[in-house]
Amino acid sequence: MADLSPNLILDVLRGIKDPEVGTSIVDLGLIYEIDTDPTGIVRIKMTTTTRFCPVSGFIVEAVKNRAAEVDGVIDVVVDLVYDPPWSPDMAALFSFEQPA
Repeated sequence: MADLSPNLILDVLRGIKDPEVGTSIVDLGLIYEIDTDPTGIVRIKMTTTTRFCPVSGFIVEAVKNRAAEVDGVIDVVVDLVYDPPWSPDMAALFSFEQPA
């Protein structure tokens, strides 16, 4: 089975842009956590720029579809969370690193 590192999934998600802002959802800091397991299940915790974002459904589907394209992924679970709430400072400070 392919190595499903969180950073590999993150790199794939970098191509998704928030349609309202025009910036990568990764660079905005909308991806809070990525967990992968050897069976091919990917769990992603993410947020949107506002709680009632009108394009949240579109973004969640894009995340599921893009992550599912990675070799070895058999299922993608996306949890939309709002704790902590997103702020513009998260984009400037965003640095995603998880141990390999």
